[in-house]
Amino acid sequence: MVVDVRTETSAEMYRRMFRSRSFELAAIEKMKTGEIPGALHTSVGQEASIVGSCMALRDDDYMVGNHRSHGHPIGKGARTDRLFAELMGKATGINGGMGGSMHLSDFSVGSLGETSIVGSGLPVATGAALGSKLQGSDRVTLCFFGDGASNEGTFHESLNLAAVWVLPVVFVCENNGYGELSAASVMVSVPDVSMRAAGYGIPGVTVDGQDVIAVYEVVGEAVARARRGEGPSLVETKTYRFHDHAFGLPSPVYRDQAEVDEWQKRDPVTLFRARLTGEGALGEDAVKEIEDAVAAEIAAAVAFAESSPYPELDAAFRHVYTNPIPIRH
Repeated sequence: MVVDVRTETSAEMYRRMFRSRSFELAAIEKMKTGEIPGALHTSVGQEASIVGSCMALRDDDYMVGNHRSHGHPIGKGARTDRLFAELMGKATGINGGMGGSMHLSDFSVGSLGETSIVGSGLPVATGAALGSKLQGSDRVTLCFFGDGASNEGTFHESLNLAAVWVLPVVFVCENNGYGELSAASVMVSVPDVSMRAAGYGIPGVTVDGQDVIAVYEVVGEAVARARRGEGPSLVETKTYRFHDHAFGLPSPVYRDQAEVDEWQKRDPVTLFRARLTGEGALGEDAVKEIEDAVAAEIAAAVAFAESSPYPELDAAFRHVYTNPIPIRH
């Protein structure tokens, strides 16, 4: 099936891809100055996989991310100012500065959260889909995870339960070729993660993760299937992260620069921009207008985060079951 993507949809796809890229490049600069604590796992290079998948959803659908998930809530339509403040640990962050880079959630756009534990989002997404089914809702849950997570027990348990219970969930494996520093080619037993769907009797499809329209089409079919009550699907997007596993962590040489250079020739943002202008869907002026607006938005988001206060000391004991230690100011 070939999807006829309207001009306004194409424009929004590019806006979210460029927004995700710009957000993460700005975050990298703040990481370099020490203003973002901990490690920073970026998805630069994976924007087509993220946006193509998220834009196949409705606004009220759920989405679950992973440890590399700044782009996922942005792909779902989240505000960037509170997201950036969260990365900087500020009180105005979407989670009050308590989540940071690897534990974002934004319920306002259906982002149920992300976590640093590899594969942990899979059962969360399965549970959310079960909740929707028990409520009689046609809401679909989309779950992002990487090739490394496809080797975790949670992957197999979640796919099996989702298949047995015919749950409205779409599992999207963003196969960027590496689980941290280990090549998927030597760590995954099959050439395509999507082949594992056969073990659970559900559809499995592999798609070019650098082509946002192709991803949108394939994930859109899986979402429609789930919404019709026909159960889960496994979609594998073949993509690539341009940066190392994380900023802020030591990283030995584990991949050839020639490989990185070759993948960068297929930069999803650059490819989609050329496609939009080349096919006449958007003119150069319209694309530039989007880029300028996003640049201004990200600059404002950074300024908002910079000017925001850090949480008060007693915030450390909010949202916990007990408060055994009195805080002295």
